[in-house]
Amino acid sequence: MQTIAVYPGSFDPITNGHLDVIQRATQMFDRVWVAIARNGEKLPLFTVEERVALAKTAVRGMRGVAVDVFDGLLVRYARRQKAQVVVRGLRAVSDFEYEFQMALMNRRLDARIETIFLMPKNEYTFLSSRVVKEVAALGGEVSAFVPRAVEQALKAKFRSR
Repeated sequence: MQTIAVYPGSFDPITNGHLDVIQRATQMFDRVWVAIARNGEKLPLFTVEERVALAKTAVRGMRGVAVDVFDGLLVRYARRQKAQVVVRGLRAVSDFEYEFQMALMNRRLDARIETIFLMPKNEYTFLSSRVVKEVAALGGEVSAFVPRAVEQALKAKFRSR
């Protein structure tokens, strides 16, 4: 039986930390769905279409990885993809409480879908999409934190503002 995982997030934008978690997941699962959330509560910098395009470019060449969009309950999306696992990245202890609560709720909604937490390399533990956007908005260098296509997209976004 093929093991399928879903790695959900807003990926606004996708970072090298996200890519590290995806790469780790590919070593454990046959298929990894990078599931980009449509979230009406957040005001993303990039449209969902832009986030999908950037993610697809970033994961090109990774075996067993696909990019998709979802809205609504994560466990429903995971069921549709026939996933057994939800992958979540943990950068710091501060992430744990929220992620733990979400994992318990997802387990309550569907006990067949397990959540696993993966930590990125040490060099990415401080990294978040929010921090990358802030640095880019202030004209800082982000090439060490994001793929080249994301760096270019950030420059274009902030140049047009």
